Amino acid sequence: MLKNLKQSSSNEIIAKVSIHPESPWFSGHFHNEPILPGIALLEMVFNSIREFDDSSLKISCIKKVRFKQVIRPNDNLKIVATSDEKNPKTYYFNVMIGEKVACKGIMITDNAADE
Repeated sequence: MLKNLKQSSSNEIIAKVSIHPESPWFSGHFHNEPILPGIALLEMVFNSIREFDDSSLKISCIKKVRFKQVIRPNDNLKIVATSDEKNPKTYYFNVMIGEKVACKGIMITDNAADE
């Protein structure tokens, strides 16, 4: 799903995503009214971060998440994740549909090897 992934600055990641209508995320969510589940959005944000930070990352905490728009098949999303300058494993993220915020929050990551 992720495409056009780039790092626009040392602390900002931008990914563009097209939501394919045949995605397994739509299976049973909901019949005749497909809506992308929120957990799918969070996975997309995390995968975007892992592409540039470290593939061995894990999610430590997700805070202040707000789901503001329904995401449907064929929607085109833009994910922007910006790391905190003082704590580079903390990312503030927005998922956009056009100019509208579909989801936003804070994702805190950690190294999976630190368990």
